[in-house]
Amino acid sequence: MQISLLTESDRAAWETLARGKDAYFDVERTDDSYDRTWRRLLDDDRIRGVAAKLDGAMVGIAHYLFHASIWYSGKCYLADLFVSEDVRRKGVATALIEWVARDADEHGFPSLYWNTLEDAPARALYDRVGKFHDGFILYTYKRQ
Repeated sequence: MQISLLTESDRAAWETLARGKDAYFDVERTDDSYDRTWRRLLDDDRIRGVAAKLDGAMVGIAHYLFHASIWYSGKCYLADLFVSEDVRRKGVATALIEWVARDADEHGFPSLYWNTLEDAPARALYDRVGKFHDGFILYTYKRQ
């Protein structure tokens, strides 16, 4: 398996996986949204995207961002992690998380965190590799 930052030549394979992730979570996005996200993944120094490839084929993606923290040197938020269904439970997601954590640490953002749905099948992996929510509950607020 090879994991590397996304490059221009990865666009088509990335979009297939990104759309697969959105279909899995029943999220609808416009074509413009994929275009805008792709540009941000390549052009914004705080937002990054990586791909996992097996035998040259892209089978997993991760999107993450570095951000400041009030009390710590900085944090890294793993926004998206998606692996093709045919290679799940073969270590791809674990390898992506470890790659992101290492990259974040090397860039001065030693704290990696993410969230997921309470009933997500990936919880088995997250409970194994992550530190279970430390008692924190995530709230979101959206002005009406």
